Amino acid sequence: MAAFEPFVHDALLVALHFAVIAPFLLRVMLHERTETPARVAWVAVLVSFPLFGVLANAIFGNVSVGRRRSKRLLEVEKALPPLALPEDGVQAAWTDDVPEEYEHLFRLGQSICEMPPVDGNQSTLFEGSDEAIDAMAADIDAATDHVHLTTYIWLTDNSGLKVAEALKRAARRGVICRAIADDIGSMRMIRSEHWKDMRAAGVRLTSALPIGNPLLRMFRRRLDLRNHRKLLVIDDRITYCGSRNLADAEFRIKPRFAPWVDIVMRVEGPVARQNQHLFVEDWMVQVDEDPSDVLRRPFPHRTEGFVAQVIGSGPTDRRSAIPELFETLMHTARRELVVTTPYYLPAESIQSALRAAAYRGVDTTLVVPARNDSWVVGGASRSYYLTLLEAGVKIFEYQEGLLHAKTLTLDGAATMLGSTNLDPRSFRLNFENNLLFCDRPMTEAVRARQRLYVAKSRAVTLEEVRSWSVGRRLWQNGLAMLGPLL
Repeated sequence: MAAFEPFVHDALLVALHFAVIAPFLLRVMLHERTETPARVAWVAVLVSFPLFGVLANAIFGNVSVGRRRSKRLLEVEKALPPLALPEDGVQAAWTDDVPEEYEHLFRLGQSICEMPPVDGNQSTLFEGSDEAIDAMAADIDAATDHVHLTTYIWLTDNSGLKVAEALKRAARRGVICRAIADDIGSMRMIRSEHWKDMRAAGVRLTSALPIGNPLLRMFRRRLDLRNHRKLLVIDDRITYCGSRNLADAEFRIKPRFAPWVDIVMRVEGPVARQNQHLFVEDWMVQVDEDPSDVLRRPFPHRTEGFVAQVIGSGPTDRRSAIPELFETLMHTARRELVVTTPYYLPAESIQSALRAAAYRGVDTTLVVPARNDSWVVGGASRSYYLTLLEAGVKIFEYQEGLLHAKTLTLDGAATMLGSTNLDPRSFRLNFENNLLFCDRPMTEAVRARQRLYVAKSRAVTLEEVRSWSVGRRLWQNGLAMLGPLL
């Protein structure tokens, strides 16, 4: 009998092992919004490293905003009025000015957040991010009715305080000012005296997705869901969109990667109402106040200007929405496709779309930073270089700081820019906002900026990547395998 004791002991351990991980395996296998690569990765981690896997899956395995927030979001969506754009307040309709060859892009964008393309928009692309901050402060100083701001990172540096002071001045003269700052990204501002000073001046403030007690919060929703949006709406007619946080380019919390190189666009026209819609929805989910009257106000319809559309996304949307949008943009290109992103950890379908563009003869370029503040993403992104280069994609690594601009241009005619990175966080976990527009002059302005990024970059060659050591390739490919879990 004693001879069988080791076998009984081992069998009990195996049974205990599977008893512990079984509920989490079922969770992985039954979750409707988990993609197959993520299922495979989670099963492998749970079986191989049960204690670590159970803990990691409990914290990061479910892309849920929580039952209470989901219920509130549904209530807010039902309460908000439809987009009313022209002078008579008629609901926004599909504009006839969308070029036929790009109509499908805007149709797909509308399927994500129900906002149609609207014409009559005019814009400015700033030379540098400091100029953008100065312009934001000036527009806030000129506001007469309201200012609505959402940001991911808000620091107590020159740029952050310049906007904070402008908001205080506006609130003191009677302008309604509301601001949403992400609880983690803007922690330094939210926990500073400047936050209290803004509130004392009359600025209405809230932190997005507050963590509170992490041990309690983790049972209600995933902890690392973040509001990554960057938008500013002034008097329902001016909006800002781009990659810039309210922080200096020197980004003193991570100075060794500085400067952060961003792109920001100021747009005046009907599309401002669409960013307004995103802000009001976020505000009402977070705060017990209803500012939706701003969405019911008609305003003059402009006839001169380009077609644009705001595309807001988040973990409550269909999981494939943003990858589908990027893939469709890439597949639409016929002559030229240029993509810049700080974090390249793509879905396989996006990797395939970039390669397919190059294979069919499109001049395809990807620009990423040479030094990344995320060593995981920085290493993992290089695991994708080989097949891109073999397909003919040109890869450039930006040398003069951390290229933080998220842009995509195709055929010199259409552009998308905003807050979304080409990584799992932006695809699945973050609330994001982007601007899609069809205009050759403005696309050329973005292309000029992209050419400047390339001029300050180093070309990565196929020969170089093929010469990488076995150890380096093992490391990079190993990091990339974590992608579905991130």
